[in-house]
Amino acid sequence: MTPSGEARAHVYPAAPPSAGCTLVLGHGAGGGISARDLHAVAVGLPARGITVVLVEQPWRVAGKRVAAAPARLDQAWLAVLADPQVRAVVPGTLAVGGRSAGARVACRTATAVRCDAVVCLAFPLHPPGRPDRSRADELLGAGVRTLVVQGERDPFGGPEQLPAGPSIVGVPFADHGFAVPASSPLTQPQALALLVDAVCRFLTGRLA
Repeated sequence: MTPSGEARAHVYPAAPPSAGCTLVLGHGAGGGISARDLHAVAVGLPARGITVVLVEQPWRVAGKRVAAAPARLDQAWLAVLADPQVRAVVPGTLAVGGRSAGARVACRTATAVRCDAVVCLAFPLHPPGRPDRSRADELLGAGVRTLVVQGERDPFGGPEQLPAGPSIVGVPFADHGFAVPASSPLTQPQALALLVDAVCRFLTGRLA
């Protein structure tokens, strides 16, 4: 339970040998944990020894279509990360993150949850067509090692627009949902494999 209602944490345990790391991810404002990037990470990382936890915010569990206000998202997220059942699955290093709005929540609360790293998938640097409304301060305010995996066609800001500081990996031809056109020389599975590999290398110290 959280102050905003019931949340759900879906645990994908690491296959042995464990890398001693857990990645907790939140979803975006327009969808849930079935998003292609979150699903790819949840399927791909446990086989590489990394436990993954996908968190459904209370508004999503309640069946609502509109996300809660940022302050309520942060409040619910903090409650989930403090829950004894969730903390019990964290074997060592804790990384938090999410896709889109979920990445913003993770950055804003990174210090409070005392995580070791933040993983941002499709960080919404600015609203589409509004680069003047930058959210770079949230990204830079995480206070810990941060990875951003960004589609090169993301209307919320491409890799070249992101501020210096975080580790940045661009996914060629991908949009905000990491979808690639059928005409792209990069297939959809290949695009998601690049994403998963970048996250794995970052969490295991092979990506600066």
